[in-house]
Amino acid sequence: MNRTSRVTRSTLAAAAVLLPIGLLSACGGGDSSGSGGVELTLAHSYTEDQPQHACGAEVIKEEVEAADAGMTVEIYPSSQLGADADRIASVQSGDIDLDIQGASALAAAYEPIGVIDAAYAFESTEHLAAFFDGEASDTVKADFKDASGVSVLGAWSAGARQFTASEPIREPADLDGLRMRFPGSPQFLLNAEALGAQPTEVAYEELYLALQQGVVDGQENPITNISATNIAEVQDYLSLSSHAQNSNLIIAGPVYDELDADQQQVLDDAVATAVDGLPACVEEEETAQLEEWASSGEIEIVDDVDVEAFSAQTDAWFTDNLEGESLAVYEAIKSSAP
Repeated sequence: MNRTSRVTRSTLAAAAVLLPIGLLSACGGGDSSGSGGVELTLAHSYTEDQPQHACGAEVIKEEVEAADAGMTVEIYPSSQLGADADRIASVQSGDIDLDIQGASALAAAYEPIGVIDAAYAFESTEHLAAFFDGEASDTVKADFKDASGVSVLGAWSAGARQFTASEPIREPADLDGLRMRFPGSPQFLLNAEALGAQPTEVAYEELYLALQQGVVDGQENPITNISATNIAEVQDYLSLSSHAQNSNLIIAGPVYDELDADQQQVLDDAVATAVDGLPACVEEEETAQLEEWASSGEIEIVDDVDVEAFSAQTDAWFTDNLEGESLAVYEAIKSSAP
């Protein structure tokens, strides 16, 4: 990458909060640098301290550049290039080349893919990996590509989503009367209904304050997010419900089809390396954080949640309420359990 390209990329990161993403397209879209290489932008919403960046995005960058296939990767973390809903449109247009997105956000481009984030659809991190490694995911990935023009290069679980609240949550009835914050995407709101929760929409950036002021009684997120946002400071209980795997799909826009076969293989291999390593990275961080909370008593850990009751309830709800392609995706996930 030449100096002019590097300066342009740095300016892009600083300007992203001020300019509409469409005005930045000259700096993205797999631009060729002065040295004749392809410079790829990789965006995501996580902080540089979270596994999705350190063990995911950074690994993809390192593997691609080490292969010396004429490609470099510039990473833009912390939603520098826009929120999830904005970035999927930018990936489609080619303004962003690579992105790390949850399946529920991708449903804006193809609704059935959001089912990947359905409560208790997956039994474990290993189940999600098996689904994406096998033929069971081929149809949803192909249909997503047909609908959006965007390729799914791989996927990992960034940990199971857990409940925190002002009261312990051990069974579905414990959600009665609690105002629980869920993300505003359609799939997460369906999850709330299936779980028997009363959902309240609060922006992720405003969640700590909403909990502190009692606007909501609880929320759900993976442990790495709960830690990153200091939610333990304003909640009394962490209930280990593991009610959804926090999916991250690594997606590529039109640039992927413009790469030659060798470059595509390098990118595929880089993503595969990150996908293989990230779950262990997440598990290590989760274990350390749980041990710290258990030792400090900052938040009480509830580990006797009736997961079977929650799982049976949600399975019955989704089986009865999903239709068409969405139901087909749900059934494909369930049938792929190891």
